[in-house]
Amino acid sequence: MKFILVDRILTLEPPTRIVTRKALTLAEEYLADHFPTFPVMPGVLMLEAMVQSAAWLVRASQDFTHSMVVLEEAKNINYKSFMVPGRTLEVTVEAIEIGERNSEFKAAGRSEDEEMVKARLRLRHYNLSDANAAMADIDEKLIEGAKRTFELLGGPAALKTAPALAHNH
Repeated sequence: MKFILVDRILTLEPPTRIVTRKALTLAEEYLADHFPTFPVMPGVLMLEAMVQSAAWLVRASQDFTHSMVVLEEAKNINYKSFMVPGRTLEVTVEAIEIGERNSEFKAAGRSEDEEMVKARLRLRHYNLSDANAAMADIDEKLIEGAKRTFELLGGPAALKTAPALAHNH
């Protein structure tokens, strides 16, 4: 099972910032187990929503150069409240640095003006073919899949509106 924990990219300003949204509904499969009488989004999935958001910022900033964008380190994680069905997690990720192979971020998740979670993240980005040239075709397929998902999440539209938003502020 693969969890996509970003429903929509709201704002995308490469290479500095991204804002995404995840609406939590009772349809989320994991809520049946966590916890049956008091369903809440597991903290590790709130963290994963922030990681996925940061990964979209890396991909957009580097023109989808790498097939793999993975969490290398999460630190200073602070959970403040429970995410229950019916609430929406809005994730804001600000880049500290996006380098060729590693990136660092400050990330926070809020719901209805209440901070739910925050953390510092370090991601690593690479291609499978870096270690094995025979994996180049897989890299291509993964990158194309990421581009399709990016479109479905509204990434291109968020990119187009970012300069207009910045200009209006």
